[in-house]
Amino acid sequence: MSLKTRDRWSSRIGIIMAVAGSAVGLGNFLRFPVQAANNGGGAFLLPYFAALLFVGIPLVWVEWAIGRYGGGFGHSTAPGIFHTLWEKNRFIKYFGIIGIFGPLVIMVYYTYIESWTLAYSFFALIQKYTGIEDQASMQAFLRGFQGLEKNQYFSGIATAYVFFLITFAINMAVLNKGIRGGIEKFCKFAIPTLFIFGIILAVRVLTLGAPVESKPDWNVVNGLGYLWNPDLSRLKDAKVWLAATGQIFFTLSVGLGVILTYASYLKKGDDVALSGLTAVSMNEVAEVILGASIIIPAAFVFFGPASMGTIAGSGAFNLGFVTMPLIFGKMPFPEIMGFLWFGLLFLAGVTSSVSMAQPAVAFLEDEFDLSRQKAVFVLGGVMFLLCNAAIFFLGRGVVDELDFWGGTFCLVLFATIEVVLFGWVFKINKAWEEVHHGADMRIPTVYKYIIKYVTPAFLLVVLGAWFFQEWLPIIRMDNVTAADRPFILGTRAGLWIIFLVLAVMVKVAWKRKRTRGDAA
Repeated sequence: MSLKTRDRWSSRIGIIMAVAGSAVGLGNFLRFPVQAANNGGGAFLLPYFAALLFVGIPLVWVEWAIGRYGGGFGHSTAPGIFHTLWEKNRFIKYFGIIGIFGPLVIMVYYTYIESWTLAYSFFALIQKYTGIEDQASMQAFLRGFQGLEKNQYFSGIATAYVFFLITFAINMAVLNKGIRGGIEKFCKFAIPTLFIFGIILAVRVLTLGAPVESKPDWNVVNGLGYLWNPDLSRLKDAKVWLAATGQIFFTLSVGLGVILTYASYLKKGDDVALSGLTAVSMNEVAEVILGASIIIPAAFVFFGPASMGTIAGSGAFNLGFVTMPLIFGKMPFPEIMGFLWFGLLFLAGVTSSVSMAQPAVAFLEDEFDLSRQKAVFVLGGVMFLLCNAAIFFLGRGVVDELDFWGGTFCLVLFATIEVVLFGWVFKINKAWEEVHHGADMRIPTVYKYIIKYVTPAFLLVVLGAWFFQEWLPIIRMDNVTAADRPFILGTRAGLWIIFLVLAVMVKVAWKRKRTRGDAA
């Protein structure tokens, strides 16, 4: 293809911040503490770090390496990058569609949830939920805000929709400025800021002591113990290991197609080994140290051990948007604490959502020669329409359906394809050389065999187990109510249409290349 001038990262710290921003999202501060608390506490860390070492980090290196490699041929997205890895197979580019489709599906609902954090940071400053003192009332506040019910707090969805529009506009504005002037510049501000917010919140929580005078055992030390004391018997449960692996996928953004797109804007001699590991380390600090030091200990010292099972089992979003505002209401300067908490979540959300949109924007730029501004305009128009489906059918199971296909199934499937391509089709010796080209560190040789054998085997087992245990119940919609089934069927039909449209676009793009005589 004719190589036009490509946008580039201005510095190593720029791409590290951007990739860390893609990884550091709502899941670090909401999902991880709940997963740990519900899956054996400290015992959860054993399968968690095993998955990090044998699946997460190898996939990160794979995605950084193949992204940089594909970028050398003018491709920034999986269809083109996969084609460069296996030129003799004319169908492999269609498998790469998953690396555009998956993040788009997640962005459909993620942007709306992200807008809640902006709204709640504003509500904290104006003390809109100040005075609400029980879980039921705060839950009603959230449902009213979401438009799921009319109550004394909200008469409809208008407020939530305004904050969605603001959030959507911020995402598009960042994307419109490009890699260097938009994503990199924003992440250089957002990542340090959210770390500062997180440190302030963690220090405040860890210095609470025992705030309920009549309950001296409701203290921070016991709160940390509730989260981290290991229940080793849970290690016998396969679901704990699967939950830990799922969290690694979720938190590192592997299997999305995002990292390889970001890495495609590297130069050929730029390091990927140390840079990739640095981005992973930043994410783990945010998740394991900051994320685990805020929610669960804070809930423990104010509500006590008897309530923790219910609180931890209520889900990540209930914990973040219901329990945490109640906790801040019991602390000095609740408006400041609330603003820091939801501001942190908002910054983490935006750095993740812009990364999800980037593969689609890059695809339009690379394969259809659209300008950055036109590509963002086209994507923005399509995504705005799709996001509205998630907003207005929130209570009909649409978000859960989108999350399963985009945020679970596609991640594992895409990761399996790319690691097999890299280790077996591209050949592991050539792949190993590619990872180390320009590297500032030498990766232990054992990872050469982990990438070729262990990681793909593990992913194939997970996929096989899923097909064996879950495929038929999901297809039959066994756990879907009769009232929600039309909405789920409509969602699935919509997903098929999106995938087929992307497939047609890939076919048209490669036909254009042949017509122009470009290398396909």
